[in-house]
Amino acid sequence: MSINRVITVFLAAVLTCPTLGLGEELPLSLEQARARLETGNREIQAARLALELAKSQVTIAGAVPNPTLTTQATSINPSRGLGPGSLQNKQMDSVLHIDQLLERGGKRELRIATADALIVAAQRDLAETRRQQQLAMGSAYYDLKLALERQRVLMETVNLQEQSLNAARRRLAAGDVPRSEVIRLELEALRAANDARSAQADVSHARQALELFFGADAKSGEFIPTDDWPGDIPPEASTLPSLEQLELRADVRAAQARVAASEQNRELARQLRTRDVTVGAQIERFPPDSGVSFGVSVSIPLFTNYHYEGEISQAEAELTAATAARERQLFIALTDAKRAQTDLLAAAERRHRLTDELLPQAKQALQSAEFAYQHGATTLLDLLDARRTMRAVDLEATAAMADFAKARAAWLSAQTPDMETR
Repeated sequence: MSINRVITVFLAAVLTCPTLGLGEELPLSLEQARARLETGNREIQAARLALELAKSQVTIAGAVPNPTLTTQATSINPSRGLGPGSLQNKQMDSVLHIDQLLERGGKRELRIATADALIVAAQRDLAETRRQQQLAMGSAYYDLKLALERQRVLMETVNLQEQSLNAARRRLAAGDVPRSEVIRLELEALRAANDARSAQADVSHARQALELFFGADAKSGEFIPTDDWPGDIPPEASTLPSLEQLELRADVRAAQARVAASEQNRELARQLRTRDVTVGAQIERFPPDSGVSFGVSVSIPLFTNYHYEGEISQAEAELTAATAARERQLFIALTDAKRAQTDLLAAAERRHRLTDELLPQAKQALQSAEFAYQHGATTLLDLLDARRTMRAVDLEATAAMADFAKARAAWLSAQTPDMETR
């Protein structure tokens, strides 16, 4: 097979196989992607299960201790025996006793308050998981859009190289150009085809990365992002959010809810020193007496050896740790907001420089080089260099738009208040 035949087959394979996927194209907006995320994302589902688990703890915390029923036989004299008759007439003391623990110091209420605070923390955790997954999914969405845009640019380059190569072959046959120029164009065509094939694989990988966020909700098909690149810079991007705004973030509120739970738990530990009382009542019968007698009892623990110092100390340490975790989370939120602001402003500047300055210049330079080459005023090497520059600037400008879109999403996410309600 000749080199011309190899090049023709390779170019035809690239041009007739724009993607590596086999499914139907599925247009997908960011709003639709968020809806799929809500129903199919495994991380969000796990956070929902954690919330249901936290809710079940309220029932456990509010449970009243069950009474204890005791039956016993006493006053059995082996030397005398049990006597004649049925079992109920045997000479032994039959006792039926019931005990009920009465909690004091508001322990049940404190347990419920602790469980309620942990429910709030789980709700905030769910909101934070949703925020993080939406941000990561948005990044994957724009990565797929970037991969498709890069594939488009490289496929256009393949088409252009094929057209130039065909024209050069006709001119070679007519004796207008040397064989060396055709060889250079053949090499450029092969290089462009290789780049296009690599771009096709990148599109497939980007789709798979996006589908991971949808879990079981991901259907067979090829997602095609339909949203445009965001163009506006939020007017608030020049100023940092206040600490009061950052305290409304879901992760900070989750940490604050755990501080509240730790405070209730510390008070519960302290109330362990408030003695619970166990009250009891009993019915007693001793044949041959035909009647029954009654009795009551009260049990109070004696703190002679231990005063719950360990539980109180542990609760104090947990509160200190929860408070430190809240301060750390607030610091992380502030750092996150600062980094997001810096990235957004830098991405906006880079996007402006590439799309508004370099890209128009590269297009103008390519147009001039194409015109000059067609009229014999420049060399093939100058034309190829202009094409490479145009392609590189075009790809870089597209990457800059993707970087800006992701930086903008990260900036919005970094200071998004928690809108979850119970």
